[in-house]
Amino acid sequence: MLLGLPVLAPALRKEFGLTLTEVGVVLASVWVGPTFTLLPWGLLADRIGERLVLSIGLASMGLFVGGAALLGGFWGLVILFGLGSAAGAAVNSASGRAVMQWFGQDERGLALGLRQASLPLGGALAALTLPPIEHRGGLDAALLFLAGLCLGAALLGAAVLRDRPHAPEVEEGIPWTLRDRRLWILSAGSGLYLVTQVSLTAFIVLFLHDVRGLSIGEAAGVLAVAQTIAVGLRIAVGRWSDRARARIRPLRIVGLAIFAAMVLSVALLSVPLALLLPALVVATALSMTWNGLSFTAAAELAGVARSGAAIGFQQTALSAIGVATSPAFAVLVDAVSWRAGFGAASLFALGGWALLGSLAEN
Repeated sequence: MLLGLPVLAPALRKEFGLTLTEVGVVLASVWVGPTFTLLPWGLLADRIGERLVLSIGLASMGLFVGGAALLGGFWGLVILFGLGSAAGAAVNSASGRAVMQWFGQDERGLALGLRQASLPLGGALAALTLPPIEHRGGLDAALLFLAGLCLGAALLGAAVLRDRPHAPEVEEGIPWTLRDRRLWILSAGSGLYLVTQVSLTAFIVLFLHDVRGLSIGEAAGVLAVAQTIAVGLRIAVGRWSDRARARIRPLRIVGLAIFAAMVLSVALLSVPLALLLPALVVATALSMTWNGLSFTAAAELAGVARSGAAIGFQQTALSAIGVATSPAFAVLVDAVSWRAGFGAASLFALGGWALLGSLAEN
């Protein structure tokens, strides 16, 4: 839902007669709900376990998204998408905490990289399947498909996920999660990376369709390729961080790579598609590479016993930034140009790299 909805942006704009800014509001709606629920879901996962939290949250999300398909209307979509994402945010804290429970420190980078790789994999699935579904059955059919995926994931999680019994841990060297300055810096730096990621993943289909003349299916295919590459990159950087026994240094190197790829893409926005598309694919894939490293670093800062709360806090901060990014990017593009929007997004990656420089490895 989070990475699949942008594929439907042209269809949303056409069906409801939306401006670019209004499209940004719809895309931002899936970031609003988690801002209020990620931390509570994390605390609940620490208390009752991951299996129940994940299953209840995803099942509720499926019902809300299905309701959005049945009710329709611009504000109905915004409200129900927000409620659905608030429920579905359970998966962030629960699945991350599950990995912390089952894997040691020298394996968590790879394990959380695999977990985080599921996001672009889901986004690629959405990019490949939603355009033909929307073309044949309309927007409602595409949303019902997404709702079905949420419900199916809830059932699968209930069937296969197992909470690992463990004794309460005493972690003397770990400050209470919400007072840990390092977690605030990590969340802020990661949030700056997120601005670049959302600017690309949320608007690349609309840009390629409206400005460069690609069909919705073709533009979605470009996004699918980028997301598929991001799957491999998230796994690879997770394994790299395990071998390097470091999270922050790889995270900063990835930030510089995102900035460089964005600068190249901005320079090529008006050139033939044969040159532009590879640059956009690389930039978009790189912009989705950092998440697993940041996720792992947040959990390890807090320790296993408080990992749900730490992940919930970090994801709350990211969701708050995600809420503002889509509308702000759309306003900037409307007021100036697409080049200005993507150019500004590149600077946030550089800012994240600089801010994370104040963190030391554990």
